[in-house]
Amino acid sequence: MLRRFAAVAAVLALPAWGQSSVPVIDFESVPNPVKLPKDVYFGEVTGVAVNSKGHVFVFSRGGTSGPAYGAAAAQLFEFDADGKFIREIGKNLYAWSFAHAVRIDKDDNIWAADKGSDMVIKFDGKDGRVLMVFGRKQEASDEDTGPVKHPKPPLPAEDGRFRQVTDMAFGPAGEVFISDGYINSRVAKVDKNGVWLKSWGERGDKPGEFNTPHSIAADAEGNVYVADRFNRRIQVFDGEGKFLRAITIDVPFDHAARPAIGNKPDPDAKSGTFAPGAPWTVCITPPPNQVLFTSDAYPGRLYKVSLDGKVLGVLGEAGKQLKQFGWIHEIACPNEHTVYVAELLNWRVQKLLLK
Repeated sequence: MLRRFAAVAAVLALPAWGQSSVPVIDFESVPNPVKLPKDVYFGEVTGVAVNSKGHVFVFSRGGTSGPAYGAAAAQLFEFDADGKFIREIGKNLYAWSFAHAVRIDKDDNIWAADKGSDMVIKFDGKDGRVLMVFGRKQEASDEDTGPVKHPKPPLPAEDGRFRQVTDMAFGPAGEVFISDGYINSRVAKVDKNGVWLKSWGERGDKPGEFNTPHSIAADAEGNVYVADRFNRRIQVFDGEGKFLRAITIDVPFDHAARPAIGNKPDPDAKSGTFAPGAPWTVCITPPPNQVLFTSDAYPGRLYKVSLDGKVLGVLGEAGKQLKQFGWIHEIACPNEHTVYVAELLNWRVQKLLLK
């Protein structure tokens, strides 16, 4: 009880930025930043990441052979710094089912979270070899195999297994934080050798609870930032799962703005997947001067935020043209002036140059 009271007090003590005016960031979108080979196409682009050489990795819900519950929908592509296609990684991989996120660690290893198979895969960045697997895919021969149910409240989580896993982040000692996800509503922590250490969180809206932890990142100090999407906040924890603070995106916008798809959401909603400011993504730039980027589906903008929660600028809008966004699902931010965004609805990656 005392711990929960302290956590609530920490939220109430947060600075209320109450930003009535936020700068609009001028930016450009580079046309055709990555170039696919002939007769190869993106589906819904769920993930984008950049390694130390500037190579771009794109995770797409493109069709591949093999059963999931229908055709598998996950392909991972690598492009060089100029956007030239290099290779497909993990072709026919057993874990591929329904792509969700891709990340690159400090050693340029490639990590992918597959929501459909409930698995996280670590690949060697040089040869694409599988180095470690986390979680387990359902057996095709099992009579109970099928789409995962969403009971309320969710069934208890199990160490080492995921249910609709979403993303990964990396701590300074090589530890890995995994957001898990649509059903389990928690964060898992494993060490650099893959040993399961702990998890924290459950379904709810109190500090330390989650409702769709959809994206995750870590800063240079090892603090963990979780895009708690339905609860319309980014929660910040230390590396052991202690709640530190919450960041809420409250930036004025024209209520006449239209969404990228679907009926217009309530512009005053304070929770929900399509509430203004509900964070679908979180990305933190490398040190020494770290900033955070996040995005929402409505009004469909990208936000630049200080690590203590002040919104430094906003850019873009919902739409189908360059400099417009259709549900940004993941962000890669190699520096604060270069940002890649993966879009579900527009089946593409945009490379943004912020001025």
